[in-house]
Amino acid sequence: MLCIIGGACSGRRALVAERYPQAVWHRLEPGEPPADWAGRAPSGGVLVVTGWAEWLKALLAATADDEAVRSAWRAQLSALDEREREAQGEALLILDEMGYGIVPMAAEARRLRDLNGWLAQEVASRSRAVWQVRHGLCKQLK
Repeated sequence: MLCIIGGACSGRRALVAERYPQAVWHRLEPGEPPADWAGRAPSGGVLVVTGWAEWLKALLAATADDEAVRSAWRAQLSALDEREREAQGEALLILDEMGYGIVPMAAEARRLRDLNGWLAQEVASRSRAVWQVRHGLCKQLK
């Protein structure tokens, strides 16, 4: 698993498109179960998965229990780990950085920010490489 994280319009997608021109792209849809997208990983290739923030936002709206939310994304990531092994390919997750701005006043926005940060930590811990993109510049963190 690979991870690229950065803020809005930071250049993440352009960087991935440049580095992995043959990659298959998939945007997560809110409420989409793992079986619907993990199988799209190409054999021996790279599957780029975007849309994590919107997927997480929908999950938060449907579930008040933060631990249940964390369990849901662990299931998503485990399905992807398994598919990587089966296909001998690699998943590249593009995540949104939400932790550098002003802390939101609304409780639901703070919850999204916090859980997005925990998701990023989980993805980073599973990833063999992690890059941060800011202003079109890329820095390898792991």
